[in-house]
Amino acid sequence: MIRIRIANNDDAELIAEISRHTFFETFAAQNTMENMEIHMAQYYSLEKITAELNDPANIFLLAYVDNRLSGYAKMNEHVKEESQILKNPIEIERIYSVKVMIGKGVGKELMKKCLEIAREKNKEEVWLGVWEHNHYAIEFYTRWGFEKFGEHN
Repeated sequence: MIRIRIANNDDAELIAEISRHTFFETFAAQNTMENMEIHMAQYYSLEKITAELNDPANIFLLAYVDNRLSGYAKMNEHVKEESQILKNPIEIERIYSVKVMIGKGVGKELMKKCLEIAREKNKEEVWLGVWEHNHYAIEFYTRWGFEKFGEHN
C-alpha cells in the first residue's frame, strides 16, 4: 500500500536527502559528476529545501511504501516565464520515485494526489517540465494527458 502525505517544515532534511538520492539515480549516467554536484548543491541543499518549505506557494508530497520513503513530489504555484500564457496554473515541479520502486505505482499515486490538490485549489491548468531525453518520464506524463506546449534551456 502506498501512502501519500503533505510534508511540513520538520521534513526538510528528509526531502533534501531523497531529492539528492532520486536525482542522482535518474541523471548521473547522463551527466558529469561535477555538474551533478553543482545542481544538487544549488537545488537540493538543506537550506534551499527549508526555504522552499517555508514558501506557501510550494507543496511537497511524500510517498511511503510499507513506512519506507519511496518518492516525493513538489508542486509550485509561482507563475514562471514558461507558464505566463496559462490560466491560473500550478506546476508539478518534481515527481520522483526511488529506482527500486519505479513501475510499482509510486509515481501514479503522487500524480493522483497532485491533480487532486490542483482541483482543490481550483487551478485551471497543471503543467510541468521534463528533460527531453527522459523518455520514461515523458511516456508517464503523456499517459496522464500532458502535452508539449513549449521548450526552454
